[in-house]
Amino acid sequence: MGSSNKIITTFDKLLLAGSGCGIIVICAVLGVFIYLWQNPSASRSQPTPVGDSGFPTVPPTAAAPGVDFPTATLAPKLEEQPTHTLIPSPVPSFGDSPLPSGKIVYTCFVKQIDQICIMNADGSGQTQITQMEATAFYASLSPNGETVYFSSRQSGNFEIYSIRVDGKEMQRLTKGLGALYAPELSPDGKQILFTNGSSGIWVMKVNGNAPRALTTKNDIDPTWSPDGSMIAFASSRRGERQLFIMDADGSNIRQVTNLEDMGGRSTWSADGKKLAFYAGPAGDHNIYTINIDGTGLAQLTYSGDNLGPSWSPDGNWIAFTSFRDGNNEIYIMRPDGTNPTRLTNNLTSEWQPRWGK
Repeated sequence: MGSSNKIITTFDKLLLAGSGCGIIVICAVLGVFIYLWQNPSASRSQPTPVGDSGFPTVPPTAAAPGVDFPTATLAPKLEEQPTHTLIPSPVPSFGDSPLPSGKIVYTCFVKQIDQICIMNADGSGQTQITQMEATAFYASLSPNGETVYFSSRQSGNFEIYSIRVDGKEMQRLTKGLGALYAPELSPDGKQILFTNGSSGIWVMKVNGNAPRALTTKNDIDPTWSPDGSMIAFASSRRGERQLFIMDADGSNIRQVTNLEDMGGRSTWSADGKKLAFYAGPAGDHNIYTINIDGTGLAQLTYSGDNLGPSWSPDGNWIAFTSFRDGNNEIYIMRPDGTNPTRLTNNLTSEWQPRWGK
């Protein structure tokens, strides 16, 4: 019995020791499992890449042009240097056509916000001139080429602003009139024309004083004739949107077009005898010209989704936006539609070109 008890005791000790080791191993495996479950990245052979901020990098997502961004209370960072200085590639070729002159102001999409940019009419010197914290678009140049007028919701509502072409001396000209778009200075430099939401077309003095309505219908995108005697605009006042003109005081309104799927913005020829505009179904807009009496309709483009024409002050070219290369870019062409030439070549959209001296 003693020998047997001794053997059993020894066996029990070995069994207990083995059980203890097994428990330790099980606990260790369980601990590793819990750690990996709570820290899945620890099982990867490579760490997740991070940006300068220390957060995981995410591919940028482009938003559609004109999308409104959250209202910011910060003032524009006008002291910063422009961040959108790009030169098109390849360099535009104008063939035997007269070289384009003047400047073109347009909307550029920078860091997920629409800003105002400007370039020489040959595509060189592309420069961002606004540093807004919220959407800025619908720009136009003053007749002397020194000041840009545009719409922005920097203050929380779409208001009219002015800024020098070098990005200095920005001013807000309106406050609380409504949602204001498409400002344009008159040829004599005394009045600014603009759209006031669905309340029609308005004018005000160049300093923003004395705003008043010229029309009270659903009229949009007004533009002065070269001599300042007439205003062209788009309207659905008679049903489907069409192009109209009126005298500068809002009187003598007459319809110019009778087409389906009319766009908004139009532009006068240098001699004031024609208008260029765009029309067509979504994704297939084209540029047209027409005499102001409604005769002589001519189609200038035939594919690529082309919008927002702007005639050069010398009458030799028409600037427009096109999606023909898979992205909204600024082009120019001759008034008969020949020699289309791309001026911008960027990854984000450029649109709403407006030509000036």
